[in-house]
Amino acid sequence: MDLKDRIRDIPDFPQQGILFRDITPLLYDPAYFRQAVNMMKDQLQGLDFDIIAGPESRGFVFGTPLAYLMEKPFIPVRKAGKLPYKTRRAEYELEYGTAVVEMHEDTVKPGDRVVIVDDLLATGGTARAICNLVEELGGEVAAMIFLIELEALGGRSVLGGYELKTLINY
Repeated sequence: MDLKDRIRDIPDFPQQGILFRDITPLLYDPAYFRQAVNMMKDQLQGLDFDIIAGPESRGFVFGTPLAYLMEKPFIPVRKAGKLPYKTRRAEYELEYGTAVVEMHEDTVKPGDRVVIVDDLLATGGTARAICNLVEELGGEVAAMIFLIELEALGGRSVLGGYELKTLINY
């Protein structure tokens, strides 16, 4: 099974000139979704890490089953104002604007090795912001894994020095 078979292209969404890679057909197909999560798990086998972190919302979709399968804690990284406890925050650039992410300040301890999981590596802004939060709390980014990488948007260059893994490249 080729995961690309379940990625739908939506032109001009969320604005003119953007080609959106829609993962909902993959999520709707249990065999493809299972394959994607298992492929992520396989790529992380043998890596020394303690925690999986994923940004709202699609990082939750892939990060939580991966954490479950690998018996690791999961850290939800959320939009500003969504977490109930004391948080750390980081602002970052999107392809079409800016945003802020937060995580609870007690989720990463000094020396913790964290894997960041998300559906998409585009400009690298979200992942870079999460790296900053992890490191600010004394943790180390062990690796990042993405379902899709949009190579033309240069996210990999923003994340130089970190181990990056992707399942689908465009």
